[in-house]
Amino acid sequence: MPTVLLVRHGRTAANASGVLAGWTPGVGLDETGQAQAKTLAGRLENVPIRLAVASPLQRCQETASALLESGPDRPELLTDDRLGEAHYGDWTNRPLKELVKEKLWPVVQAHPSAMTFPGPEGESMLDMQHRSVAAIRAYDARVAEEFGDHAVWLAVSHGDVIKAILADALGMHLDQFQRLVVDPCSVSVIRFTPLRPFAVRVNDSGVDLAALVPVPPPAGEAAEASSDAVVGGSSGPAAGGAATTSGKS
Repeated sequence: MPTVLLVRHGRTAANASGVLAGWTPGVGLDETGQAQAKTLAGRLENVPIRLAVASPLQRCQETASALLESGPDRPELLTDDRLGEAHYGDWTNRPLKELVKEKLWPVVQAHPSAMTFPGPEGESMLDMQHRSVAAIRAYDARVAEEFGDHAVWLAVSHGDVIKAILADALGMHLDQFQRLVVDPCSVSVIRFTPLRPFAVRVNDSGVDLAALVPVPPPAGEAAEASSDAVVGGSSGPAAGGAATTSGKS
């Protein structure tokens, strides 16, 4: 049973500003994202990676390339559209603070299996899950056949995509996947077996646990409590505080 390392791309300016980038071209890593990828590359330096595949979007390609710069016998990077971001349709490139006012926002929060993003390019979340899970399972079978059951391989993708893959591995209905958090440049680990997948690790970013302490609001401002998940994934732990909810895929 090979081990797959599911890595979300590093932070982008769109993440930091709370914009749903989707498949917009030219969205690369910001300085924080580059530093995250460099740090993760160091953590993976002694891990023998037999196969590496990434979403075609720039932020994933940059992250994957950074991770493959060092280490023993790194493979050439493969690219697969099935690991690409959800097609957000008319929501693409819009600020989250606007999207929360859309009538479909409660659907993506509470009933994502029924969610199809608006517009001719919009994709259903079920279709996103099906194509990404199919890709991961196919590559895992390929790695097992070519390199054996103890091989480790790497897949670099996006927040919602990795959450959907994890939900499948955990036996969760897609309607529960918003309970998961996948931060920029975090690592989630799955081992597939003939009877069940094992979720070995989820959202491991290797940060100091002090980063989990919530940041209080500025003096005079009330704290806003929300049960909403961030579509696409959070922007990650803020400096000196807990993960923010303003970042996107």
